[in-house]
Amino acid sequence: MPSNEQRRQAAKRKLERQMQRRAEQAKRRRVITIGATIVVVIAIVIGVFYFSRSGSEPAAQQPPQPQVNIPTELAPPPARPAPLADPVSCTYRPDGQASKPVQPPANGEVSSKGTVQATIETNQGNIPLTLDRSLAPCTVNSFVNLAKQSFYDGTNCHRISTDGLQMLQCGDPTGQGSGGPGYAFDDETFPELKYGRGYLAMANSGPNTNGSQFFMVFGDAQLSPDYTVFGTISPEGLKVIDDVARAGHDGAFDSSAGGGHPKKQVTFNKVNVQA
Repeated sequence: MPSNEQRRQAAKRKLERQMQRRAEQAKRRRVITIGATIVVVIAIVIGVFYFSRSGSEPAAQQPPQPQVNIPTELAPPPARPAPLADPVSCTYRPDGQASKPVQPPANGEVSSKGTVQATIETNQGNIPLTLDRSLAPCTVNSFVNLAKQSFYDGTNCHRISTDGLQMLQCGDPTGQGSGGPGYAFDDETFPELKYGRGYLAMANSGPNTNGSQFFMVFGDAQLSPDYTVFGTISPEGLKVIDDVARAGHDGAFDSSAGGGHPKKQVTFNKVNVQA
């Protein structure tokens, strides 16, 4: 039978074991509580960061395009101060490598009377044109020749300028501004020539270097009379060009000729002529 001393020692050991278990349980509860608190704090910090970022910094936005001021009034119809002889003689000289297979027009006499209706069908809409032989018969003859051979089909307008000179330049199958039909012909200009909204004119790289590239004036164009005007653009076509102009450009040519590639790409699906 255990003595009183033995009973006291057994009771003491039992009490110590109970106190140890209680201490371990309390420690585990503190660890769980701390861990849960840390998780909650982290969640709150992440939430505050996210919502503060969302509120003060919305999704990345494109910088606003500068406003393009486009006149609405058409320039007076272009006209020569004196009529050309009828017919005139046209010469199309070999000039480098053609950017796309095409035959030049035949050299010889061409009428300087009458007009030709043409329509540029683009991915942005149709651009109807009136080609005027009384202004530039050799140029009209070349444009009709290129259109009938589908030279312009599938090409993009590579340059637009919206400030100072307001025009859309097209007609280069390479899309780089250096391509052409492999032939060149003389200017058909006159000293009194001025440019304005609705004019269709040839681009060039100097005197008598006309090829396939041309530009369509939709606004201001304070140019010297060095670019052959060979027709006009309909109001319907100008509306298409205006929309392209308002979309802006990438500034690719700002350091040289001015302007850039249109942000709203213009692709010629087909150029139809009624000649």
